[in-house]
Amino acid sequence: MAASDGISKSSDKMEAMTESSLHENREKDVHIAAEEGFAATDSRGVANVDFDQAAERKLRTKIDLMVVPTVSLLYLFCFIDRANIGNARLAGLEADLGMSGNDYNALLSIFFISYIVFEIPCNLACKWVGPGWFIPFISLGFGACSMGTAFVQDMPTACGVRFLLGIFEAGMMPGISLYMARWYRRSELVFRISLYVVMAPLAGAFGGLIASGILTLPNIGSVHSWRMIFLVEGVITMGLSLIAFVTLTDRPETARWLTQEEKDMAVARVKSELLSQTSVVDRTTRKKIWLGFWNPIIIANSFIFLFNNITVQGLAYFAPTIVATIYPTASTVQKQLYTVPPYVVGAVFEVLFPMWSWFIDKRQIFFLPAAILTMMGYIMFLGSTDPKVRYAATFFTAISTFAAGALTNAQASAQVISDSARSTSLATNMMFGNIGGLIATWSYLSWDGPNYPIGNGLNLGASTAILIITVTSLYWMKWDNKRRDKLDIAKELEGLTQEEIESLEWKHPGWRWKP
Repeated sequence: MAASDGISKSSDKMEAMTESSLHENREKDVHIAAEEGFAATDSRGVANVDFDQAAERKLRTKIDLMVVPTVSLLYLFCFIDRANIGNARLAGLEADLGMSGNDYNALLSIFFISYIVFEIPCNLACKWVGPGWFIPFISLGFGACSMGTAFVQDMPTACGVRFLLGIFEAGMMPGISLYMARWYRRSELVFRISLYVVMAPLAGAFGGLIASGILTLPNIGSVHSWRMIFLVEGVITMGLSLIAFVTLTDRPETARWLTQEEKDMAVARVKSELLSQTSVVDRTTRKKIWLGFWNPIIIANSFIFLFNNITVQGLAYFAPTIVATIYPTASTVQKQLYTVPPYVVGAVFEVLFPMWSWFIDKRQIFFLPAAILTMMGYIMFLGSTDPKVRYAATFFTAISTFAAGALTNAQASAQVISDSARSTSLATNMMFGNIGGLIATWSYLSWDGPNYPIGNGLNLGASTAILIITVTSLYWMKWDNKRRDKLDIAKELEGLTQEEIESLEWKHPGWRWKP
């Protein structure tokens, strides 16, 4: 019996020593993988380092708590500061500024012109300066622009302020996505992006609630009615941006709230998905920047985001107007409140689709149900004049369209390899998306009301285009991956230096498209 106990204790001791040895070896592998100059994958993109799943899960939770809340709040007020003009319109903006005809549409367009032009330069600046400084700085800028709108007295001045607002907001969405891609794996990223992109529909909901509340406040000097909306929301944004200067950090290596072991794991786990890359934050080259743009799936998804954004921005700017045509006898505050429920429902699905995407590590396929639901919503708009049916249609469009923002940005990140190419791919996606936003500003014209058949028909066509592009791109990715399976990787890479291999991006023979 004693001999048996001795054998059991010896066995337990050996097992404990084995586990300790495995843990030490794993930590050593992770540390080496995190160092610059060492690739964490083989030539086919398979990770050559093993991670402790429990430790990785603990680290991911810590990152979630430290990174997501700050950027989500900033993006919430980014979208509120952009879309609050729709609420201001109901509160008398056009009359006070002497606007008529399609002046409102022109005012919206000015914002998107600067937004589109500065999209790529802003994200390259974000990489160069560092997201920890750049994101708070541009947040301070668009908060100041929102506050400045409270004091404009005519249409030209309002256009000037909206142009500046577009410059500062241009780097926000792609900048945050670039920032988060330094912290999260490919499958994890889409859900985390959704946690800040969901602030767009919530901005529509909160924007209406906040606007209705602000309109009940007493005047501050000459600032009254719709001017109060811009003033209060601008001050809040500037306050949050100042806090962000303290709370945001560029990348895991500089995070004061991570231990050295956690920093190594944070870097290594992201690096383990970067084919042949020896660093997460790489040296920028012209070739990487170009291939971040000149990428078949990036361009296809950018067009998806373009068509999707026609609907998203159309809802943001014209939901109060559409609701006003459905319920013409309601008070201004009631109209503001009617815009809230569709956004809340849209926000729920904004998170549900990406959460499902996280579990199965697929993104492209989710554009199929999104496009079909959007098509249903606009068929209802076009086919009925019944207020209840048209109000229900706003729910169908909100359910489907907002989720595409997180999905297209996650795909723009997943279909490139280096940080440099990612800065371009994300900015390209947003640039195309905001061309859609520019189109949206002219989708609901005053003379097309109250049923807006042209605007609704345009959105139906856009959602149909999304369906066609999605099906085509899925088949193409499957075909090209099969073609790549037949390549001899060693032969294709023969004679290339490590720097040249790292610059191949999607042209690397070991690369596979990720649907």
